[in-house]
Amino acid sequence: MRVVRSIADLRAILRPLRAEGKRVGFVPTMGFLHEGHGALIRQSAARCDVTVVSIFVNPTQFGPSEDLANYPRDLERDQNLCLETGATVLFLPEVAEIYPTGFQTHVEPGRLAQTLCGRYRPGHFRGVATVVAKLFSIVQPDLAFFGQKDFQQTVVIRRMARDLNLPVDVVVVPTVREADGLALSSRNAYLDEEARRRAATLSQGLLAAQAAFDAGERQSSKLVKAARALMTGADSIQYLELVDAQTMEPFKGPVDRTVALCVAAYVGSTRLIDNVLLVPSPNLAGQNSSQSA
Repeated sequence: MRVVRSIADLRAILRPLRAEGKRVGFVPTMGFLHEGHGALIRQSAARCDVTVVSIFVNPTQFGPSEDLANYPRDLERDQNLCLETGATVLFLPEVAEIYPTGFQTHVEPGRLAQTLCGRYRPGHFRGVATVVAKLFSIVQPDLAFFGQKDFQQTVVIRRMARDLNLPVDVVVVPTVREADGLALSSRNAYLDEEARRRAATLSQGLLAAQAAFDAGERQSSKLVKAARALMTGADSIQYLELVDAQTMEPFKGPVDRTVALCVAAYVGSTRLIDNVLLVPSPNLAGQNSSQSA
């Protein structure tokens, strides 16, 4: 595995590989990697000839009161996981490499970024879209791999890639969970044993709603109620909503298309997000189901 810190060095490595017709996969991360990231890297390694992993804690997606300075970091562990899961190149740029002096161009993601997390984290998806657009330009991957846990992010990035005609296929990999259902997240490191137990009730609620849906329940209000009833470990729920999986708009009434049930909640001072996709059978959903993110 090669480790590089500059854009010029990364491009120098990738240029001849592309000339040989190698397929390039890309996994952008903010580090403090876990098995969820490992699943993305393994998918890329299985489907591509070259896998680039970036670790960059992107300052433009953090608000002024958020945890940029305290975001967990463990570069040695990250490097070991990348090596074990099949990464070919690890890209470790400094902030000045991505945002040089005088930087002033940003990507505005539009309506998809205005619901759910976009309501509570103004500017967050602007920062995400900008850095991912830059990384796509730098790496020029054939495929890029993202986790479903950050569902709204995946929808924003897919839309951005389409709207800007970026020649990359965005692959969304199912959420990796602990045995008790808790979605793997770098922010889980903030949780002590008792908080972690309470955090697991978020996924328990989502999975209960999914079970009700699989059993035939289609009323939006009942699905949300089933989820909320089990989320007793959260100190506060910022949002728990059903949204159309394509438009991210709030969804009401009988579920007749693919929707996402999404939650953001605080356990202590730690903000956690999670989601499940509810996909009706094809005879009910038609094309809406087949187009889910």
